[in-house]
Amino acid sequence: MHEFLISVAAFIVLVGVMVVVHEFGHFAVAKLCKVRVEEFSFGFGPRLFGYKHGDTDYKVCLLPLGGFVKMAGENFSELTDAATGTATIAPPEDPGALTSHPRWQRMLIGFAGPFANFVLAFVLMVFYFGWLNEVPANEVKSTTIEWVTPGSAAAQAGFETGDTIRHFDTVNNPDWEDIYDRLKLNPDQTVPVTVERGGQTLQLNLHVLASAKSDDFDPGDEGILPQFLLGSIGIQEVQPGMPAEQAGLRSGDAIQSVDGHPFHMVTTLLAYMKAGEGKPLTLVIVRNGVALAPIVARPTKIQNGWKLGFIAAAPPYRNEPLPIGKAIVKSRVFCADKSLMIFEVLGGLFTHKVSVSQLAGPVGIARMAGDAAETKGWGSKIGLAGMISLNLGILNLMPFPILDGGMIFFLLIESAIRRDISIPIKERIYQAAFVVLVGFFAFIIFNDITKLPLFTHVKP
Repeated sequence: MHEFLISVAAFIVLVGVMVVVHEFGHFAVAKLCKVRVEEFSFGFGPRLFGYKHGDTDYKVCLLPLGGFVKMAGENFSELTDAATGTATIAPPEDPGALTSHPRWQRMLIGFAGPFANFVLAFVLMVFYFGWLNEVPANEVKSTTIEWVTPGSAAAQAGFETGDTIRHFDTVNNPDWEDIYDRLKLNPDQTVPVTVERGGQTLQLNLHVLASAKSDDFDPGDEGILPQFLLGSIGIQEVQPGMPAEQAGLRSGDAIQSVDGHPFHMVTTLLAYMKAGEGKPLTLVIVRNGVALAPIVARPTKIQNGWKLGFIAAAPPYRNEPLPIGKAIVKSRVFCADKSLMIFEVLGGLFTHKVSVSQLAGPVGIARMAGDAAETKGWGSKIGLAGMISLNLGILNLMPFPILDGGMIFFLLIESAIRRDISIPIKERIYQAAFVVLVGFFAFIIFNDITKLPLFTHVKP
């Protein structure tokens, strides 16, 4: 219940801010173009409170799921002659109506919403990199592999522990996020990889598992366990009666090595125990700065994994704000890379390279928002907000009726043919598009729900 409430609250705040910023973009440019804005609403449904200034009713409504802007003349029902029932354009005596303005102004108003989302993402990331920029105190900046799972796809491709990845698929000098993104974009495909090993450069070919299209896939499934940190695995708490306590581990200890492997990440240890199927582990423990004699711990199987029974200490982080110039450059790179990835995902959907099941709707976004809200630090929170803002901007520019891009597309056609498309035709197109959009939305929500732990746990 706690996780559910956190997810709902984080979703409302995150999506609410994204949509209100989007609508403010439309609002600001509409005002500049002297289009009469009748309503600027935060939320939907019955009006709770607000105030009217000039022609605009600024209000807060009951359902806090985003917001909307209503401009005079934008609804087809307003463009119909009440006496004859004939569809018309906005009457010339109403200069404040949207349709009374030049097409180029209407295109600007349509584009302003997505543009506001792009600006928001950029500003958020400039703020993060310029004022926060959280980095691990003992960060490893190279894409070095901490361990390769025996028998895995990575092992079969020739990867070895200690390799540093210099090229992955189409990306030179990738970071781990780049590698994760390329894996997700290439399920059941073979990608070229260049690694550096002992001063030599080797060319490998990695077959990406078909399961890369699932939400819970990570490089560890491929057999690649990344090294993000230096130092030992710290132990924050030892659980009573579990193998860690029975072997003599205490809170505050650090695991220096496991069977001679100097692991730095608890995720690597978990993968190692899974591959070993519960075999006893020889651990070298550091206590109060002194390495103790090796001890033997015997993992126990809990649900589908092998555990020792301790809670790992969170790695120390530090803030390393960048100069404003570098923060701007890094933010630009973030926005460009994430936008390009969105287009690659959309392209992958049409070429059947990416499964529709990988898309996330409201439930999926709520889960991600809840996870980010409970994660220590601001990196995941601001990064997710930036990513969703870019998604909202790009998807709204798609040339599909009802979306901003659809309106711009119609205006471009009308500019080319030098006349307005009749309102009855537009109405039929929009009605059909609405049905398609509702069906697609329902599918995405169903897809989100089937990914919830309640359902994934009952899968064979």
